[in-house]
This record gives sequence, structure tokens and C-alpha cells, in this order.
Amino acid sequence: MLKIGVPSKGRLMEKTFDWFGARGVTMRQSGAEREYAGIVEGVDDVELVMLSAGEIPRELSAGRIHLGVTGSDLVREKLADWNRQVTEAALLGFGHADLIIAVPTAWVDVDTLDDLDAVAAQFRRHHGHRLRIATKYHRLVREFLTDRGVADYSLVDSQGATEGTVKNLTAEAVADITSSGETLRANHLKILSDALIHSSQAVLFLSHQADWGPSARRGLAGLAATLGLPLQLVPTDGPHQV
Repeated sequence: MLKIGVPSKGRLMEKTFDWFGARGVTMRQSGAEREYAGIVEGVDDVELVMLSAGEIPRELSAGRIHLGVTGSDLVREKLADWNRQVTEAALLGFGHADLIIAVPTAWVDVDTLDDLDAVAAQFRRHHGHRLRIATKYHRLVREFLTDRGVADYSLVDSQGATEGTVKNLTAEAVADITSSGETLRANHLKILSDALIHSSQAVLFLSHQADWGPSARRGLAGLAATLGLPLQLVPTDGPHQV
């Protein structure tokens, strides 16, 4: 049986159901809202698994699901070597958001990463500690800033309202996902002109680690035919050769 993980709530779940439904595959929750199973109609040998969007990268990596719909930002953040563990089988065209770095609007002379680098060095000299950037995306932000030579900063974890950390004096800047920028502006923050870390959207990912036995292969072939997509298995060095 082919197992496909989809978000269990919110707009991402609704958009996922709509995307598959428009292509002949009906998906819906089965029974209670908190139940982690769903119903798939329109294709055989496919089982629906309801998960949080943040859990799906882990389940793909562990091989417990064959396919999964989640944000490209989450896969890149949670899986260090993501392109060795999963394949982007289809870009779904919704859930768009940008991972960016933003600083206080009061920093009128800070518009680029070079400006941020200079301010960070000055901040450390004056305060004796590194400039703090609040984020949920430690891996992506660190790799981005390292590639661009920004050094005098520290990342502080923020799993809540990241945009409010500057106002609350727990950080000097933020790195977060934004769609319209309205929340940033409401918190008196501006996006650096060259600090787009990743443009995210919902993606259908295929796991390299899953057990691609005959039933899963039949499910994939049937799903590919119904969706009209070239869903293909790729060679892998993982435990389950496909």
C-alpha cells in the first residue's frame, strides 16, 4: 500500500485536498478531526495519513510514508541532506511564503546584508555579545549567512510569534516566513533587500527511504496515471532500493 502524508489541519490541508480533487483523487478526513487517518477515492492501493506539516519531513526521511505534502522550507530545514532523502515530485502552486531576514525600520542605514554585517560587528563591540536573530529556521539561516560572510550574530530559538521578539527585547532582528509582510510592518520591521533565504511553497515529496514493494509501486503508478504526473522512483543508496 502506498502511504501519502498530508497536513492534518488548516489551509494547507484544504488546499491539498482541493489540488488532488481537481485531478480526480478525492481525499477527506475519516471521522474525528484528531484522527490520523483519512479516506482516498479515485485510485487504488493508496492510504492517506494525516500529519502535521512539520512531521511530514521526518516521516519521509524515516520511510514511514512514501509520499508527503509539506512546505519546501520545512524539508530543507529539517533534513540536512534533503535532496538525498527525498525528491520533489510536484510543485503544487500554493502555500507560497518567503523566508527572509528583517530588521527594525528604525535602522534607517541598514538595507543589505553588508549593512547587517557592519552593524553586527559594531553591536558586539558596544554590547559585548553578538547581535541576536530570532528564528525557527536555524539550519537555513546559518547556512545562508555563512555563505554571505555574515559572522557576528547568534541565533535564538523562536517557536512563537517571531516578529514580536524585537519589540520584546529578546532579539535585534528576525528570520521568518512571510507571505505579505503585513505582520512585519505591524511590528516595525523591514526586510533586507538581499536577504531572501528561500521561496517556499507546498510540494509533493517522494521518499527514497520507504519500502517500495509491489503494492506501493502499483499505488504510485495508479496515482501518477490519475494525476497525469510523471511520478517516478529514483535510485538510492538507502536501505530500500527503488
